[in-house]
Amino acid sequence: MRKKVLHPLASIIMIALFFAACKKENKEGTPLCGGNDSTVTTSKVVATGLNDPRGLKFGPDGLLYVAEAGIGGTNLNTGCAQVVAPVGPYTGSDTGSRISRIDWQGVRTTVVDHLPSSTTAPGGGNAIQGMADVQFIGNTLYGVLAGAGCSHGVPDIPNGIIRVNPDKTWTMVANCSEYLMNNPVAHPDPEDFEPDGTPYSMTCVGKDLFITQPNQQEIDRIDPATGIISRIVDISILHSGLGDTWIGPTSMVYHKGSFYFGTLAKFPIVQGSAAVYKLNLDGTYTLFASNLTTILGIAFDNHDRLYVLENTVGQDELTPGFGEVLRIDPSGNRQVITSGLHLPTAMTFGPDGKLYISDWGIGPPGLGQIVQVSFKCEEVQADMKAN
Repeated sequence: MRKKVLHPLASIIMIALFFAACKKENKEGTPLCGGNDSTVTTSKVVATGLNDPRGLKFGPDGLLYVAEAGIGGTNLNTGCAQVVAPVGPYTGSDTGSRISRIDWQGVRTTVVDHLPSSTTAPGGGNAIQGMADVQFIGNTLYGVLAGAGCSHGVPDIPNGIIRVNPDKTWTMVANCSEYLMNNPVAHPDPEDFEPDGTPYSMTCVGKDLFITQPNQQEIDRIDPATGIISRIVDISILHSGLGDTWIGPTSMVYHKGSFYFGTLAKFPIVQGSAAVYKLNLDGTYTLFASNLTTILGIAFDNHDRLYVLENTVGQDELTPGFGEVLRIDPSGNRQVITSGLHLPTAMTFGPDGKLYISDWGIGPPGLGQIVQVSFKCEEVQADMKAN
C-alpha cells in the first residue's frame, strides 16, 4: 500500500439483478441519525490486542469482523522476482495472519487463522502485510490476502481472495498474483514494483467482489464462484504522460451506483496530495474531493456525507498520533470528526450508528485496537427509545 517507503463491469442490469446478494456499502451500518446537528460526543477504545488490524466489516450476525495483517515472517525465498529494495526483499510466513470477530463486549475470537503474513526489509520499516480486508456476500465471509506470494516470502500461497468455510478452514477462490503477472498494467513503476501486488480494500456489488491494487494502480473485479478476475480500470494508463502521478488507490466503497476510492499518494508525504475519486461502471473516473492526505479509509453516511480516514496529517512520514477522520458534506464543508489516531488503516459504520476504526493498524503486533466514535444524535435517539 506504500509508494517509495512505507513507514506500508458488469452491466448495470446485471448489478441490479444481483444487488440483493450483498449489502450496499452506503447502507452498511450508516448512522441511525446524522443530520446537520450530529456531532462527536465520545471516542474510545473498544477492543485491543490485535495484530496490525486492517479492513473491518460488520457481519450478518451484527458482530465486527477484522482482517489482521499479522506478525510477519522470517522465510526468505529468492527463487522469484523480489520486491525492489529498500522495501524488499520481504520475508514471509504461511501462518502469521488471521481474521478475528469482535463482540459487543470487545472480546476477540479467531474466525480463521494460519494465513500468510510477511515483513518488509528494514528499509521498508519492517512493515507487515497479511490479511488486508474482509467482505460478506450473504452469509459467506471472504478475505483478501496482501502478504502472500513468492515475492513476499510465501511461495506456496498466492495473494488472492479466500472463502472462509464453516469449519474455520479457508479456500482460495481467486489467484490475484497470477492475474497480475499475466496481465500487467500499462505503466508499472520499476522503482516501486511488487510482483504479487498489494491488494488493500474489498467491497461487493451483487455477487461480485471488487478490490483495489495500490502498488500496481488498478481496480479489479472478481467472480468468487468461478475465480475469474477482470480489470475495471488501469489507473496507470489514465495518468500516463502527466509526470510523476502515482496515486495508489486504497480504500473503496460503493455508493448510489458508483464506486469511490481514496488514494495514498507518494512519500515523503505531501500535505493535500491525496484525493477521493468517483469511479463509474464503464471504468472512467473523475475527481470527487481533493486536498486530502494519506487516505486509508472512506465511508458515506445516509446524508451523502463523505468520511475520510487520513493516516497521518502534518508530518513527512507516517507518524502515530497524527491520524484523523474528516467529514465532507455535499456542499463541501469540512469538519474534523476525531483526531489523534495512531496509524489508522480502515473504518466502517456499525449497525449502532457509530464509526469503528482500525487503529495502530501499522505497528508492533499486539498493539492494534478498535476505536469507536459516537455521535450526539445517538444519545437523542437512545433517549427516545427509553421513553
